[in-house]
Amino acid sequence: MKVIVDNKIPYIHAAIEQIADEVVYLPGSGFTAADVRDADALVVRTRTRCNRELLEGSNVRFIATATIGFDHIDVDYCREAGIAWQNCPGCNAGSVEQYLHSVLLLLKRRWGMKPEEACLGIVGVGHVGSRIRQMAQSLGMRVLLNDPPRADRGEEGFVDLSVLARECDMITFHTPLNRSGKYKTFHLADAGFFAGLQRKPFIVNTSRGEVIETSALLDALNTEKIKDAIIDTWENEPDINLELLQKVFLGTPHIAGYSADGKSNATRMALEALCRFFHIDAEFEIVPPALPPMSYSPDAEEAFLQVYDPTRDSDALKQHPGEFEHLRGNYPLRREVSF
Repeated sequence: MKVIVDNKIPYIHAAIEQIADEVVYLPGSGFTAADVRDADALVVRTRTRCNRELLEGSNVRFIATATIGFDHIDVDYCREAGIAWQNCPGCNAGSVEQYLHSVLLLLKRRWGMKPEEACLGIVGVGHVGSRIRQMAQSLGMRVLLNDPPRADRGEEGFVDLSVLARECDMITFHTPLNRSGKYKTFHLADAGFFAGLQRKPFIVNTSRGEVIETSALLDALNTEKIKDAIIDTWENEPDINLELLQKVFLGTPHIAGYSADGKSNATRMALEALCRFFHIDAEFEIVPPALPPMSYSPDAEEAFLQVYDPTRDSDALKQHPGEFEHLRGNYPLRREVSF
């Protein structure tokens, strides 16, 4: 079995080389039809567009994407071509929770926002959104949930997006990217959305960049319809809007889910899916490296930010916006440590 692997997927080398007869490592954005023609499987991330152009005429039977999102996979073409695929739902939920928790601590310190007096709106309540809900409630926040697919299935506890626009001090997006259909999320936060905001909330996006319309967000910042924004996912990555980058409170290079724990979960889940599809009985262990020893503050909030402060990632991107892919692809070790 021959497998082509995105060379930025961490902790995969020893395990995949136990599983496959031949492994080829390539940059995720550099996969070509010639590269994959004689491959049996691909292990990718979001930078590889798995579509007809790449896959037609190839031997590829299975694609594992070591990501939650799968909008980079042309699912209709794969169905037509008989190519199976698997994503890794929930793999980095803990990492995104850590990112949002740190953001809340920074907003408390720098904006004076008191979580116990604030209302958080969560748009998209899957694996990640559910973790954010639990974390926010543990900090004393009032939480409102918006998830139309779940609401339409008869589940309770969800409200319309207009309710979040009316009542929330902070709104965070955790939806997949759907470009059309009943549950379209492309430009879900558009000019109309921002016009309906009543409490000048903070806006957070760690889902997909296209969920928020860039020009509408810029206008909302310039006209003070919102207090500020925390943006990790951007339209047109890696060629992001530089004006928006410099205006937002925090702007990071699509790394909210990039803890070593989240990465190892994704790698493990992708390889488990590969083994299931090809009926391979393999034993492997994916273990992220430990943090170097350090002395933590006795203050729990300070210690949490010692482990991970997204200001560092934001400062790096604002100082070197042309290095978006480098900063993302060479991300330093981050572990999910609780206090």
